[in-house]
Amino acid sequence: MLRSASPLAIALSASFVVATSVAGVACGSDGSPSDPEPAPAPTTAATTSGGTSGTSGTSGTSGGTDSGTSGTVPASKAVRFVAMGDTGTGSPGQKTIADAVAAKCKKDGCDFVQLLGDNLYDSGASSVDDPIWAERFETPYAAIDLDFYAVLGNHDYGANGAGTDFPKGKNEVDYTAKSKKWKMPSAYFHFTKGNVELFELDTNMALFSQASAQKTDVNAWLAASTAEWKIALGHHPYKSNGPHGNAGKYDGIPIPPVDGSAVKSFLEGTVCGKVDVYLSGHDHSQQWLNESCMGTELAVSGAGAKTTELKGSNPSLFQSIELGFLYIVIDGKKLTAEFIDGAGAVEFTHVITKP
Repeated sequence: MLRSASPLAIALSASFVVATSVAGVACGSDGSPSDPEPAPAPTTAATTSGGTSGTSGTSGTSGGTDSGTSGTVPASKAVRFVAMGDTGTGSPGQKTIADAVAAKCKKDGCDFVQLLGDNLYDSGASSVDDPIWAERFETPYAAIDLDFYAVLGNHDYGANGAGTDFPKGKNEVDYTAKSKKWKMPSAYFHFTKGNVELFELDTNMALFSQASAQKTDVNAWLAASTAEWKIALGHHPYKSNGPHGNAGKYDGIPIPPVDGSAVKSFLEGTVCGKVDVYLSGHDHSQQWLNESCMGTELAVSGAGAKTTELKGSNPSLFQSIELGFLYIVIDGKKLTAEFIDGAGAVEFTHVITKP
């Protein structure tokens, strides 16, 4: 069921079985501005195997039917999905990860794939008929018969990644009506799968302090949500050990808007302390921080096609510059996240269990 929220936001509501597995790592926490008090902290556990930090690993829960690439019969109605960003290069790296995702979803099941922005390098799509759609989305993911939900990144807003060609983002929204699997009903939106509600953010417009309506809408959606698990997704990270760094200090440039101070304020005023996990891309690496945003756990999954260095000093449970993706299984009160590399190996597993 599709519900209108505002001219720029559409709420999706759906329910079905999902199957995926992820290997991930968790990051630290940060005490920030006042917001509603977060719910009692869930317990967490993590194991790692490979990567820049972490040693030894286990895989997450498996099994389950999916709505597309097939898996085995599920033991329960878990929600399973892949999350990865910075994918749309048309490069061999993108194809490697696409093949790994297809194999994982066939083996363990997936309900959908979540793209975390920079879906089409270097400057987004010129229209819904731009050949870039075939080259950097439809062809690489042809073997994955699933819905692909997506948020917008700075490269999707054009200007070679400066993100300042604001009308260009609408081309990706409009492509929803043309594609069988691309799902972006608005520049920001939310939808429900089972006991999970996902809040898809437009952090590029937040970067340029053009997100007042979005902030109002997201806060209203969160206040109304009765989902057991709440996950927010955006392109720009709150904290990251990659070259772009932390919101408010992006790229070491102390000048708004490029420093990301407006992104920091936006995230602290909307999702921090109100959702269980915030997933982002932007930096081309895999990270699960050992630091939170008012209790909201933070992960970066931006290694869907290429990688960059890790030079930050935020405490992390795991970080890696291997190509890879995040696979998440939510089964009742348990969330299992795995970071998986291009060969299909589980690099890191992180578990969150609610009381």
